[in-house]
Amino acid sequence: MHIILAFLGTVITILVLLNRLAEAGIDLGGLNPFLWQRRRKWKNQIQGNPIYHIESPLDLTALLATATAKCDGDMSSDEKKELLNLFQNEFSIKKRDAADLLISSAYILGNGEELQKNLEKVIKPSLSTFTQAQADSAIGILEKVSVIDSASADLKRDFVDKVQKILSKKFEPKNKWDVS
Repeated sequence: MHIILAFLGTVITILVLLNRLAEAGIDLGGLNPFLWQRRRKWKNQIQGNPIYHIESPLDLTALLATATAKCDGDMSSDEKKELLNLFQNEFSIKKRDAADLLISSAYILGNGEELQKNLEKVIKPSLSTFTQAQADSAIGILEKVSVIDSASADLKRDFVDKVQKILSKKFEPKNKWDVS
């Protein structure tokens, strides 16, 4: 009986000490590895670059079209007008929504270095939701944007080719005996 009482006394003492530590502001819950992993995942998702979390094909296509226009630096007014027209016609959205989409795409894109370095990583989250028609439309939009300004057509053409290569990987026919 004395062993049970000693054990219960030890448990109560530990609980009282943990309560005192919590009241003093020391939280031992942070030592939980599952809680730490969950917090780290959320922290990376919130504080990470939003360019890597685009899941909508529409938003990604708008971002890629904006990136195509900004390949050589800032967008010209002709490129902005053409992008707005393309967004309205291709995505069937209102003028105000097209302007909002262009503004948000330009903001997320920033200077475009992150997209240029990690193009495949940026496209990956939304690649599974693309249909063949959406991929073809996206490439068509990028090609239309690339011919607006003929001074930097080579840079834009290279970018469009990279995007087309990544998008076409999803829709190329698989070999019957492909192991991967």
